[in-house]
Amino acid sequence: MATRKRTTSESGAYMSQYDTEVEKRLVAIEAEIKAIKEGLANHGHTSTGGGDVSALVEKLNNIPAITEHCAKDADGVRRLKI
Repeated sequence: MATRKRTTSESGAYMSQYDTEVEKRLVAIEAEIKAIKEGLANHGHTSTGGGDVSALVEKLNNIPAITEHCAKDADGVRRLKI
């Protein structure tokens, strides 16, 4: 008679063959996500990026050809708002 291989999780709980297969797939997915995040980090992208946008808007607000098409603020100055 064939015997089943008993597998345990990190917590020590017994896992069925299905659980073992799912765990293997989850580990592979997590590794892929980690690799994608590292690739993005090495590519120079950040998750916030707000500082770059603010700096760009500030520079654009110093160009009259752009601000003349913007609505006036409460103080009467035309500028981009984001």
